[in-house]
Amino acid sequence: MTQMPAPRGTLTPDRPLADLTWLRVGGPADWLFQPADAADLAAFLAALPADVPVFPMGVGSNLIVRDGGIRGVVIRLGRAFNGITVDGTRVTAGAAALDAHVARKAAEAGIDLTFLRTIPGAVGGAVRMNAGCYGRYVADVFVSARAVTRAGRIVTLTADDLNFRYRQTDLPDGCVLIEATFEGPPGDPDTLAAAMADQLAKRDATQPTKDRTAGSTFRNPAGFSSTGRADDTHELKAWKVIDEAGMRGARIGGAQMSEKHSNFLTNTGGASAADLESLGEEVRKRVFQNSGIQLEWEIMRVGEPAPDKS
Repeated sequence: MTQMPAPRGTLTPDRPLADLTWLRVGGPADWLFQPADAADLAAFLAALPADVPVFPMGVGSNLIVRDGGIRGVVIRLGRAFNGITVDGTRVTAGAAALDAHVARKAAEAGIDLTFLRTIPGAVGGAVRMNAGCYGRYVADVFVSARAVTRAGRIVTLTADDLNFRYRQTDLPDGCVLIEATFEGPPGDPDTLAAAMADQLAKRDATQPTKDRTAGSTFRNPAGFSSTGRADDTHELKAWKVIDEAGMRGARIGGAQMSEKHSNFLTNTGGASAADLESLGEEVRKRVFQNSGIQLEWEIMRVGEPAPDKS
């Protein structure tokens, strides 16, 4: 058995992950590491054998962990990484800070990062996936980030390092984001608060926010430039091609494409990760058969399927 480093934080073997994901599915991680601080994380990664895989996990808002779990070490950042500070027009947030909290704190300081308010998840995931909505993306406000490499070095990353694109970046495997700095345009705090309230009302009216989902299941299939900006003259919506393929409300086991918004995959109760992923793949198949469009997953799927018991 691999000899693991002895960190100051919490290292738990065979930790089930279902309760750490919004969809409430998934098998165990070989190890779950919750570092005490950045120095603890860096020392742990430096001492961890190079052949042990590392998977940084946020709040599990856009993730399916397969039923067999994850081999290696899952790293989940806690309170030591959720601080938010404001300096002029810049906001620096720990990778574990919730996007919604960053938007609110910025608005109170008269900085417009309102697009983050309705994005589920935390700052680390938002940077890694170039999260965005309402025509604005992390790439538009990003200044820099700090991360711990797989070798245990703390480094500063620029926009050039990350190479932001639609829903993706070039963050190296095993690299753990710990902090990001954003700069937004100025705005009146009351006006920004009203804008966020309006965004929330629109989201709740159109999306299944009370169900177990992982946000948008598939990327919109067309109409985006390399920087991740939407081109409204050519944009297709994933929900529309799903509807046209007759897959709104489709089910496999406890998994269902939401009746309220057909690009949301939901766990109606008792779904396995296999149910959810199988339904998603069936949707992709039907959409391709109907329109020739190949939908791409926006939800990240990680880990191994359940062992074959036959």
